[in-house]
Amino acid sequence: MKEFFYSVKIATVEINFRVGDKIKIVTRVKEGDKTRLQNFDGIVISLRGKPENKIFTVRKIAKDAVGVERIWPVNSPGIEKIDVVKKGNVRRAKLYYLRKRIGKEAVLV
Repeated sequence: MKEFFYSVKIATVEINFRVGDKIKIVTRVKEGDKTRLQNFDGIVISLRGKPENKIFTVRKIAKDAVGVERIWPVNSPGIEKIDVVKKGNVRRAKLYYLRKRIGKEAVLV
C-alpha cells in the first residue's frame, strides 16, 4: 500500500513568494453559468504543508479596518495567477502577530 501511495506523481506548482511578501492573487469565481476574475491583495502570513499539498494564508485589511484572511492550497485550480507586489523582510515563519495590530501597523512588515 505504501509503495502505491508514493508511486503516484502529483503535479506541484513552483511558488515564488515567501512569508511576509505582499502578493496579488487572481482567482476565478463562478456565479451561475458565468465566470469572472477576482483579485485579492494581501500579505502572506503563513505557509504550511508538504510540497505536494502546500497551503498558504493571505491577510488583507478591508474597508473600515476589518482584517480578512483567506486560505488557499497552492495547487488550487481556482487560482489563475499569483503576482508578488513587494518582497517582505521578516524574521518569523508565521506572522500571526499582525492579527492584533490595527490600521497601518497591520500592513507594515
